[in-house]
Order: sequence, then C-alpha cells, then structure tokens
Amino acid sequence: MISIALLGAAGRMGRTLMETAHDFPGIGISAALVSFDSPLVGKNAGSLAYTADLEKALANSDVLVDFSTPESTSKAIDACVMARKPIVIGVTGLDITLKQKITSVAQSIPVLVAPNMSLGAVLLMQFARTAATALGEEFVVEIEDRHHRHKKDAPSGTALALGGAVAAARGVELNEHAIFEVPGQASTTKPDSIRFSSIRQGEIIGDHTVMFTGSAEHLQLTHHAHSRTAFARGALTAACWIVGKQPGMYAMADVLGLQTQQT
Repeated sequence: MISIALLGAAGRMGRTLMETAHDFPGIGISAALVSFDSPLVGKNAGSLAYTADLEKALANSDVLVDFSTPESTSKAIDACVMARKPIVIGVTGLDITLKQKITSVAQSIPVLVAPNMSLGAVLLMQFARTAATALGEEFVVEIEDRHHRHKKDAPSGTALALGGAVAAARGVELNEHAIFEVPGQASTTKPDSIRFSSIRQGEIIGDHTVMFTGSAEHLQLTHHAHSRTAFARGALTAACWIVGKQPGMYAMADVLGLQTQQT
C-alpha cells in the first residue's frame, strides 16, 4: 500500500483526487494538507482531518502529491528534501526561479512535474511532437486552451508544454517563435510561428487543441477532459510509479514508458 500526502487537499483537484483514491488499488491518502492559515485546519476531510503539519505528514507517507500553489510548492520541495521523499507536482504557473529550484532538488530526490496528468494529454504531447517533426516549418502551429473562468494562468501550463514540445521537435526556442494572441487584436502570423490563444469561460474542465495549417492541408489534434477524475487518476498512477525511483527529474511520459525527449 502506497501512502500519499496530498498538498492542496481542499482545492478542486485535491477534492477530486481524494474521492478518486477510494477506488484506486494499492494507495491510501495519509494526509490532507492545506496552508497553515486555512480555516479548514482541524476540520473533517472525509476519514481524515485537514492539517498544515507538512513535516509530520511526510514522516507518515511514501510520497507527496502537490496540487496547491507555486508559493506552497517551493516550501513543499524543501520539506521533501529534508524527509527524503519523492514529490509529484501538478501545479501550474511556475516561474523560472521555481523551475530552477525544482531541477536542483531533483539531484536529491525523485521529482515528477506535469502541468497535465491525464493520460490522454500525455499522448497529445507525443502526437504533437511527432507531427512537428514530420511537418515542415511552413506549417503554422496554433495552440488553443479552454478552461473554466477561475483559472488564473493563460496560456495554461499544458498549452505551454505543447508549444515546448513542438519547438523542441523543430529544434528552435519557443520564446523566439511564440505569439500570444490578445482578444480583440489582430495577431501577426509567420510561417514558423507557434501561436497561443486562451479562452476562460464557464466551468470547462480543460480542452487543448494543436493545429498545423499548411497551404494545402490542415491537421488538428484535440484532447478534451470530461472531468477532473482524468487528472486525478493520472496523478495517483504517477505517485505509485515514482516511489522507489532514483533521484531525478521525471515526466508523465516516463510513467507510461514512452520514449520521448524531455522539453
């Protein structure tokens, strides 16, 4: 039985993960973690009580799964290094400083970072990379992400990862070819560009589309998440997989055994 400490347990993804874990074989949620100033500390979280004691939670767990905030993630990885426990990070909106910190701690503990842990989204990344390798730069790439109105970051972490996969396949830097569409403004389109557009409305769980448009044909790849359970099941699968691994930086492609270049 794998014991999981869950950080961000009171959020949308945290609640979904706790519900999904009941029917997931071989795992158990050992701690439902929230921030120290949360009014939920000590209150009922199903069979557990919400807690802010990260050190104690890690002592009684095999792995930390983090669906909190970038600020909490920074503290969490320090605690995981001290406890020598692996961490699975599903937080988006990570800045360059935090990404560098995560890369550094991966020398000491196993770390898996994925902006989208649904298995279908992992395959979408693979398909986008394959298409970008096969199709020349004369194909304009457009990446669209649709999410609920509460999502703060735009483009989404998944959209940026898709753009990174396309750029890596083409052997270019994403920041030199990315164009971020602003609603109401005409966007410049160059043959070798990677254009992003984001829509935030209603309660859309998460849709991502990668489009390759040439002069004579158009290829469209889409992943639609029907519910957050898709992300939860991926996160639980990743948590089981990473326990016992050597220190290093891992991705969902590793969980699925896919041979792929990291982006």
